Amino acid sequence: MTQVKPGDTVRIHYTGTLSDGATFDSSEGRDPLEFVVGSGQIIPGLDVALPGMSVGDRKVVEVPADQAYGQPDPNARQAVPRTEIPDHIPLDLGTQLQVQTPQGQAMAVTVVEVTETEVTLDANHPLAGRDLTFAIELVAIG
Repeated sequence: MTQVKPGDTVRIHYTGTLSDGATFDSSEGRDPLEFVVGSGQIIPGLDVALPGMSVGDRKVVEVPADQAYGQPDPNARQAVPRTEIPDHIPLDLGTQLQVQTPQGQAMAVTVVEVTETEVTLDANHPLAGRDLTFAIELVAIG
């Protein structure tokens, strides 16, 4: 039976959970996730778990934060004067916003603190610092 090797295009179904069992993402009800193994298209800790699997194989993969979205970077948090944010922008904690960098690139940020004078925005990935568990099923190779 054919086994996955780096460079293969594969399709997997997956369910990603946090240490408390809460699901943060799943392909259930959607097409399988397709990517090239070893190409850096998915998080490293999941990528390295695929070689050697055959179609129909299932496995549970524990991915430490350093092999997922890394540790939170304190430099990715920035306080912005509240007066610089238009009134129509919601500032509820946890709200995700798109901001533009000085270089003109779009960047996702999360509102993490709001005071009378400042809004603190966090550009870390929402799952930074979290250990993740993936239940995966290899659907296809090639």
